[in-house]
Amino acid sequence: MTVQFPALPFANDALEPHISRATMETHHGKHHKAYVDNTNALITGTPLADASLEDIVRASAGRKSTAALFNNAAQAWNHAFFWKSLRPTGGEPRGAVKAAIERSFKTFDRFTSAFATASMEHFGSGWAWALLDGEKIKIATTSNAVTPIVRGKTPLLVLDLWEHAYYLDYRNKRADYVWAFLTSLANWAFAEENLRTASNLKLAAE
Repeated sequence: MTVQFPALPFANDALEPHISRATMETHHGKHHKAYVDNTNALITGTPLADASLEDIVRASAGRKSTAALFNNAAQAWNHAFFWKSLRPTGGEPRGAVKAAIERSFKTFDRFTSAFATASMEHFGSGWAWALLDGEKIKIATTSNAVTPIVRGKTPLLVLDLWEHAYYLDYRNKRADYVWAFLTSLANWAFAEENLRTASNLKLAAE
């Protein structure tokens, strides 16, 4: 079994004018595909050859000898999660995820402000996450390929902060890209699905 390169959940031009077809063709079709191809090359003939992508990420994390595998596998996982975090018609959260945000941040506006600040203050390449940490939603950023699934956290939504995610459309204006995500592209239905899955797993374990 090889790691599969996932199709986008929308057309390449579906996120315009916020993210262009050209960005999607390069970001998904070249960057993401390269991470998947590199992961498959690195696991060939190893005990991880038949493992799931998530298991490959966990098994390769934190070891110098498997740093190249982790960087590629984690980037493949992060990108697949990122595409699901986007939708052509964003908006504000509803239902359980809205209630969880309001418990943690009082208002959605406070959440978006905190998310934007964290995204802008993150230096260099990486990711901005909305996470479930215990009973609360928290915001965190990770550098390069680092992913919260190796830190015992449950990701709900993510924004790619690598320059290749936005430079063709926004040049060096990361703030405009971040606000486009928060106001027009964030897939809160996906976040709620992840929240409910985590809650159900917790209940099943109790």
